[in-house]
Amino acid sequence: MRIALLLTACVLCLNAQAAPVDVASLDRGTWPEQLSSPALFDVASRAEILMFAHSLLASESQDDAALKQRLGLKIINRAATDDLRRRLWQRLLENYRFAQESCEVDASFCYLVESMDDLREQAGKFEVSQDSFYIAWAAPSRTFHERYLDELLRKAALFPQISSEVARFGEHERNGDEFNDRLFLLTFDGGPAPASGNTDWLADYLRKQKMNATFFALGSSLQTRVERSSVAEVQALYQGQCVGTQGWQYRSHSHWVDWQGSVTRSASLVQNLMPENYVPLFRPPYGQRRADSQGFFQAQGLQVALWDIDSQDEPGKLEADESAQRVLTLMLLWRKGVIVFHDTQGKAREALPMLLQATAQSGLGWQDCREAFR
Repeated sequence: MRIALLLTACVLCLNAQAAPVDVASLDRGTWPEQLSSPALFDVASRAEILMFAHSLLASESQDDAALKQRLGLKIINRAATDDLRRRLWQRLLENYRFAQESCEVDASFCYLVESMDDLREQAGKFEVSQDSFYIAWAAPSRTFHERYLDELLRKAALFPQISSEVARFGEHERNGDEFNDRLFLLTFDGGPAPASGNTDWLADYLRKQKMNATFFALGSSLQTRVERSSVAEVQALYQGQCVGTQGWQYRSHSHWVDWQGSVTRSASLVQNLMPENYVPLFRPPYGQRRADSQGFFQAQGLQVALWDIDSQDEPGKLEADESAQRVLTLMLLWRKGVIVFHDTQGKAREALPMLLQATAQSGLGWQDCREAFR
């Protein structure tokens, strides 16, 4: 039985990798206004919500055959894609209600939305006229949201055989859903980088900005940093920051025989090295973890920390400016949540300052890493 399940998972993995969807990014230069006030953030937020809702509504008319063709898959979990759509609609309605609170200040993209039926109606007829101040944004945004929706639908179609951040397995898994409106948590995966590298730069930059983030460290990389420098230097590296674990190696924890050892070994290392910085959070590489792991994580006193805003800054994905613009667009769409960058990648060094500069006057808040997921 275990062999059969592993073979099925391998087939699905190959199926998933056969026709990857294009990674979505949007040139924010097509939007004609700076996000220089909370009200202008809301204008852009309303626009992105309506455009995404328009794409989401259109996708519901596709049958299984059309959806398989669209996503490049031979097998789909229709129940999971339907559940994803339901959750997306609920989030969009909540977000639009927040975004329309400033309609008295600026009425752009303001429509009467009091119920789900209202939102679906407005999404169905949403269109930007050719003489609109926002026309240059419309077509690129439509493309972005169609591609981004494909990313989400594809992950849902493969869930739970290939797990990802698109859905949770239980209450022990957290993704920022409970955050207040306009509140975001910065997180970094895959580190630490070698000494004097990207992790050092990012942690120092955050301290200068009087900000913090959660760094999910790999046990093997952290052990190497200690061996090549010292405990004191590693402690200084993460001063003022939070450190969780991503396991001992950056590999899927869904079918790895020693996945439990990977989690416990790396968590013990972080906790022993940096008890003041340690947070009891595990970030699964690739978002992949076992559906039956809740008991294990609860016994270890750990929560699984997922995300809902992916920078796509890994090698072969987006460039730094594209990554920053993708994150900003998703912040406008989701209005709260967990942002993930990779501190081993130089792209984050460019993307993060761009992101902070673009949102400096927009009324956003940055979640203290010590308070997140308590």
